[in-house]
Amino acid sequence: MTLHAVHVRDLRPDDPADAEAVVRVRQAALPFMVTTVDGVAFTLGSAHPDARLRLLVAENADGRVVGTAEVGLAHDSPRPGQSYANVYVDPAARARGAGTALLRTAEEHLVAQGAVDAYTWVLDEPANRAFAERHGYRPSRSSNFLRLDLAEATLPPLPRELPAGVELRPASAFAADPRPLFEADAEATADEPGDVPASLDDYQGWLDGVWHDPTLDHGLTSVVLVDGEVAAFSAARTDGRTRYLSGMTGTRRAFRGRGLAKLAKTDSLRRARAAGYTEAFTGNDAGNGPMLAINKWFGYEICATETRFTKRLGGAPR
Repeated sequence: MTLHAVHVRDLRPDDPADAEAVVRVRQAALPFMVTTVDGVAFTLGSAHPDARLRLLVAENADGRVVGTAEVGLAHDSPRPGQSYANVYVDPAARARGAGTALLRTAEEHLVAQGAVDAYTWVLDEPANRAFAERHGYRPSRSSNFLRLDLAEATLPPLPRELPAGVELRPASAFAADPRPLFEADAEATADEPGDVPASLDDYQGWLDGVWHDPTLDHGLTSVVLVDGEVAAFSAARTDGRTRYLSGMTGTRRAFRGRGLAKLAKTDSLRRARAAGYTEAFTGNDAGNGPMLAINKWFGYEICATETRFTKRLGGAPR
């Protein structure tokens, strides 16, 4: 698709330059994300067929990639017809048609796949919000990006002795059988605030799309066991250099209220700093009070806010 000398096409999976361009645009548009070339390639290659995933890029008249979009169906939602179109445009190339061209291509794809509703995350700035509203999207819930100066932060110490029956292990200790981590992730995900509920019930899909993601650092992901059972975890995603992201911190229902999420996150952050990571990022739904309180306790500060915008596409779920 072409609009105002902007050409939209699918990412070429065998062209490393395309993935590098996607990383460059995402980092410029949303510097609070941890994104890598390997991660982009993995997202496309490991996508569930039911997601109908497309990674789009927008090129200007000179052939330079100035925008990108990740588009697909929320196939793991128990509510049929849900979809997403997350658009990123290089700030230096905004207001030149790239965002509109990407969004139009994305919506055409989603409608063709039977999507009923679409959502997109929008950085909470006037120009971005106006863009979403101009294209028929309406705001709903918000989420915060938080940053911690990992090199200088005063991290809490680990207890000299763990309570009886409590153990700390890295996720790499579960390499032979990660199913207990899948079960913990599924339970925590089911209770996470959000407008579109998610249900993790496909173990092989989780292995393919989460466990084997190259940005998930198994050595820095911390797991708390209580009497041998996985009770809490803090997932670590990294760029392999300096940037660390808490992908998910969760506690199984039977073990909540015991400070185990703090324990897992303390262990993960301390080991990340020892490994040379200097910046830590995380994201929290604005309504997730317990997790926001934990991150404030660690010293994280809100550095940006995103708002989830939604639009009725009018299709019929398949």
